[in-house]
Amino acid sequence: MLPEQQHTLISSLQAAVASILPDAAPNIVLERPKIAAHGDLATNVAMQLAKSNKRNPRELAQAILDALMADPAARTIVAEAELAGPGFINFRLTHAARTAVLAAISKQREAYGRAPRKQQKVLVEFVSANPTGPLHVGHARQAALGDALCRLFDASGFEVSREFYYNDAGNQIHNLAISVQARGQGLDPDSPEWPADGYKGDYIQDIALDFAACKTVSASDGEPVLANGDITDLECVRRFAVAYLRREQDLDLQAFGLAFDHYYLESSLYTSGRVEDTVSKLVASGHTYESEGALWLRTTELGTGDDKDRVMRKSEGGYTYFVPDIAYHVTKWQRGFTSAINIQGSDHHGTVARVRAGLQALALGIPADYPSYILHKMVKVVRGGQEVKISKRAGSYVTLSDLIEWVGRDAVRFFLIQRRADTEFVFDVDLARAKTEENPVYYIQYAHARICSMLTTAGLDQSQCDAASVDYLTAPTELALMQRLAEFPTLVAEAAQELSPHLVAFWLRDCAADFHSWYNAERVLVDDASLKLARLRLADATRQVLANGLELMGVSAPERM
Repeated sequence: MLPEQQHTLISSLQAAVASILPDAAPNIVLERPKIAAHGDLATNVAMQLAKSNKRNPRELAQAILDALMADPAARTIVAEAELAGPGFINFRLTHAARTAVLAAISKQREAYGRAPRKQQKVLVEFVSANPTGPLHVGHARQAALGDALCRLFDASGFEVSREFYYNDAGNQIHNLAISVQARGQGLDPDSPEWPADGYKGDYIQDIALDFAACKTVSASDGEPVLANGDITDLECVRRFAVAYLRREQDLDLQAFGLAFDHYYLESSLYTSGRVEDTVSKLVASGHTYESEGALWLRTTELGTGDDKDRVMRKSEGGYTYFVPDIAYHVTKWQRGFTSAINIQGSDHHGTVARVRAGLQALALGIPADYPSYILHKMVKVVRGGQEVKISKRAGSYVTLSDLIEWVGRDAVRFFLIQRRADTEFVFDVDLARAKTEENPVYYIQYAHARICSMLTTAGLDQSQCDAASVDYLTAPTELALMQRLAEFPTLVAEAAQELSPHLVAFWLRDCAADFHSWYNAERVLVDDASLKLARLRLADATRQVLANGLELMGVSAPERM
């Protein structure tokens, strides 16, 4: 059912309830019955209201049904309605209501499923990898989830900004610099003299060689950095290594079809004085105290669920990692992003309460649940039935570029989106490469390509498809497919609202299954010209919506396979 039809039916149900129970304020939900034979839609509104109004649920349901079917607006949508079980009301839609989706798709095409523009901004921060090595599969999952979520928000009418936060300050960056320096001085990673916390991947050697060759590198938003070739100049080594890896990460993300609107450097929070200013304001707020030579934030008193107070400034000097995070999120709020979402690994769970506590302590009017978080679990990569843990270039993990090389961008994106972010996920390389219906990417893309081939064979242009009569579409599989297509706009809105891109992946698989069921049950290119045109119109509509859904995931819709 299209959103506007759903709105009409819910309004008619509300009016029917009001005619019987004037003081009731039901939350009317329309659901698809689990068993298709029970109807197209169902509601439990009578059961919801019966107890509080001391009514028999079936008798109340019958009264609501009678009032509803007396409403002309409802009769344009509902052909039949009946009671079921303890008080459910099941609906069967009119043929005109079922087929209205084809007119909507013909009119809207690529815009089908998209909402009008809103005057609302949302900032999504994701990937945000330390520039200390190639992007790993965890970053890949963030990239796929984050980009899909941004596409969903854009389709829902929001003004979306993608942001990458570079942790280019702290001990990890120092360890990167001394690792490159050690390589440049001829040390082997297995040598006893190798830095205890140094990085050992082959990429360290690549950086050292380019530094010695006095090369110049620059990231997408940074000034070019020239290596002076002096391996003893640790500051120059550091700046060159960070720029080198930022550029490498940029190239990996470009290969993944991903671009960011903004890059924000952690180091800028220090050089601009924002960290010191934030600390001063936190002290002035009265929510800090000194103990054992350290500065603490009273996070337990700030209502964000932290179980103990947290150190802000260590006794030996230097701030803990969540302090610049607080300063950074203040900038998000000040830039006008009243809605902000962070996508991070589940190992960042402790960050949530601490950052929110710091923002509350500053009393800037920021909501207590700001920012929102999606915390994803890591990915296990399996190939040939064995877990793959090592990448030669990275030294200790599988990289994003490894996955793209093995299975292609489309499969990487789809596989990393198709499960809830907070669930464990096994990335089966062999399945992602398979050309069978067990591979969901292949299954969905094949449905799209099959329709393209069918339309090419028929030799029809778009206007002929759009003009075809829908009266001939009466087969059960046709009705089921049209009902599936009508769900798409609601599905897009729901996936964005619930921060759940995986819902799109599930829906696409179901839609492809409905198409294949119809295709196998009913011949499309039949002799009856009118029936053939009607079925080609349904096929073309399905092709369009599959393409729209794949676009939301950043996955291509090939015309040939």
